[in-house]
Amino acid sequence: MSRLLGPILGTPRYGDTTPARAAADNVTVVSPDTGRVRVAEQWAERLGGAPLAFVHKSRDLTVPNQAVSKTVVGQIEGRTCVLIDDMIDTGGTISGAVQVLKNAGAKDVIIAATHAVFSEPAAQRLSESGAREVVVTNTLPLTANQQFPQLTVLSIAPLIARAIREVFDDGSVTSLFDGNA
Repeated sequence: MSRLLGPILGTPRYGDTTPARAAADNVTVVSPDTGRVRVAEQWAERLGGAPLAFVHKSRDLTVPNQAVSKTVVGQIEGRTCVLIDDMIDTGGTISGAVQVLKNAGAKDVIIAATHAVFSEPAAQRLSESGAREVVVTNTLPLTANQQFPQLTVLSIAPLIARAIREVFDDGSVTSLFDGNA
């Protein structure tokens, strides 16, 4: 699955993605909150029109920086859910979303995020969240304490190299993102 997610996270495609596309037949793209639905729509489109869902969460206004994932909106039962976000800091929201998806009948959950901030206790939360895989890019360095068995880190080096090549060849950096930069 990380081979399929690489192009979506901004890392280039490696070889033929047909086997990965076949694995995407039972995938639902899930936004961890309503604020990321538009991005999730773009992911779903790039995954060949995969169904879309989002996790509804609420905040207790008396407790700062804390949200509680409540329920999922969309069809996820028996499906592999790709839970997407731009970054993971403490892992609280995304781990809560994994639990909501699993409780609602998701067959499997894969987390995909561009930036792995991984403040404490993110690594532990993600490792214990029930997600099969956590796919991130190496836009930020990770220490040994931030690593865990389910973690897959994709390199952005090829993307940066392609961007530099486009600049020197008077090409288009925007084209690296399908015109959505």
